[in-house]
Amino acid sequence: GGPPDLEDIIRRGQDQLRNIIPGGFNGGVAVIVAAIVAVFWLIQCVYTVQPDERGVELRFGKPRDTVSMPGLHFHFWPMDTVEIVKVTEQLLNVGGSQGSSNTAGGLMLSGDQNILNVRFNVLYQISDARAYLFNVESPAQTLQQVSESAMREVVGRRPAQDAFRDRRLEIASEVANIIQDTMSRYNSGISVNKVTIEDVAPPREVADAFQEVQRADQDKQRLVEEANQYANQKLGQARGDGARIREDAAAYKDRVVKEAEGEAQRFIAIDEQYSKAPDVTRKRLFLETMEQVLKNSKKVVIDEKQGVVPYLPLNEITRPSQQ
Repeated sequence: GGPPDLEDIIRRGQDQLRNIIPGGFNGGVAVIVAAIVAVFWLIQCVYTVQPDERGVELRFGKPRDTVSMPGLHFHFWPMDTVEIVKVTEQLLNVGGSQGSSNTAGGLMLSGDQNILNVRFNVLYQISDARAYLFNVESPAQTLQQVSESAMREVVGRRPAQDAFRDRRLEIASEVANIIQDTMSRYNSGISVNKVTIEDVAPPREVADAFQEVQRADQDKQRLVEEANQYANQKLGQARGDGARIREDAAAYKDRVVKEAEGEAQRFIAIDEQYSKAPDVTRKRLFLETMEQVLKNSKKVVIDEKQGVVPYLPLNEITRPSQQ
């Protein structure tokens, strides 16, 4: 179980070559074999890290502190080995693929005691290759379990309606934060970029009844919206009527004020005339007043002392007065 011994490996290789090559290692054959071994060793000592990868070297099985960046690298094989990991964004699907049956990972209990089958994705990438390889056993499986636990925790605090329509983005953001906090405490070397909720559905056994409830809720929302629209319409009409009444009142006010001002001016003018000719003004006012009082009367008073035959327009006198 100890580390490989270089001398032992070379000796075994020599023994195998003696069995293959007749005559052993005499002369130029030994040089050729040595050259082949050297080339093979050099090939094993050189490795390449691609731009989307990171490498961690191990010496006798123990990881070294440095992380190999993209490029060509050299290590002393077989004492040194290298582990290569992808650092590009990766997708973890939780809850089964679309159209699959209910899975244990996707079934969750909401805050209002409804069972939901939640299917969501976790987008993540490896931010620390050394921590990813050696700090957590089975980091991908750990991420799966942490993601399921985080989603159950968040969904369990909320009503089912939040997961179906209203608060999906908010739930996904909260789940991503919980996953990241947990994986950071584990020092897993994983960075969570985003969580997206792909689908939320009831279990197949109660899907029909659940759809009925959803349709009833949608009808309720529709009726509420129609009621709000009707209320807004009536409110608009009432505001319009109120504005019209205010405008009519303002116009009536202006008219009454102007009439009052006109009457006041007329009274002032009469007063001025009265001060100049009191008798004439008094008689004119009396006649105007009597004219206003008697113009609607149907009785005709004739002075018999006048010397002319009076002309009476009976048709006009007997005609009802029009106000």
